[in-house]
Amino acid sequence: MTIKFLTLNLLQGGLLMDNILNFLDQQQPDIIALQEVHNGTNPNLPANYRSIQILSQHLSRYKSFFKAGFLRQAPEGNIDQGNAIFSKFPIKQKEAYFVNGEYDLQPNIPPNRDWSTNPQIMQWAEIEVGDNNLNIFNLHGIWGKDGDDNPARHRMGQIILDQIKGKSNVILAGDFNLRPTTQVIKNIEQHLTNVFKDELVTTFNLQRKGPSADSGYATSVVDMIFVSPNLKIISHSCPQVDISDHLPLVIELGIDNVVSSASQDQALLDQAEQDIQNHQYSEINTRKELLKHLHDL
Repeated sequence: MTIKFLTLNLLQGGLLMDNILNFLDQQQPDIIALQEVHNGTNPNLPANYRSIQILSQHLSRYKSFFKAGFLRQAPEGNIDQGNAIFSKFPIKQKEAYFVNGEYDLQPNIPPNRDWSTNPQIMQWAEIEVGDNNLNIFNLHGIWGKDGDDNPARHRMGQIILDQIKGKSNVILAGDFNLRPTTQVIKNIEQHLTNVFKDELVTTFNLQRKGPSADSGYATSVVDMIFVSPNLKIISHSCPQVDISDHLPLVIELGIDNVVSSASQDQALLDQAEQDIQNHQYSEINTRKELLKHLHDL
């Protein structure tokens, strides 16, 4: 079985919503991770403020999980903004973690256009795909005037590492709002594979941002996908489409190649069999104790 996964920052809830829907129809992804999603319900609101309503209707066969990071003071009224995951497969568990601040009311446009204090979240969804479970993490990282390391982003990075620890079959994706050369990203790469590593020049749609080198957008990669090393990537692409001020990232993986946590445990035990016979683990009396010891190594 081949699974297609897609991530996209919608641009203020989907200012180009018709283009987004057409693109999703063309791609037919199985799992979608979205950032800058709005959850307005008033039918008189513009489409970009009704992201969840419109996407849920259009993706009627998908299960969904929305979590607000903050309440946005839009001109049309206060509207929740956050992240959303859509999946053709059952969502078994779900949670969200604040990587910056906590839920509160935020101005539509902050003083000096500085969004660095905006609360931001990372979603987690455990998705059941056949006999396997995928752990999907959907991040909208901390905004800044640059994409460099700073204390807030290091705290964000530690939250990410804490949440992926001990989980198998991980896909971590989203708008990280920082460069792939930062220490935060290097720390993540010690645990997960960076699918597009060193391949992309920018993940911004320069039709919307402008090609000026002075802006930095022309050479900024902020959207990324990381996967557990055991996940086998069949294809990956960054379609050059006009659907947002960011470009989407798309990967396909072979789910039949996924190694379950139980299989990983058995492999560890098999590899240790000779050592057991040689009494290297003589102080360990049970299979459970041995397995715990091996995972702790």
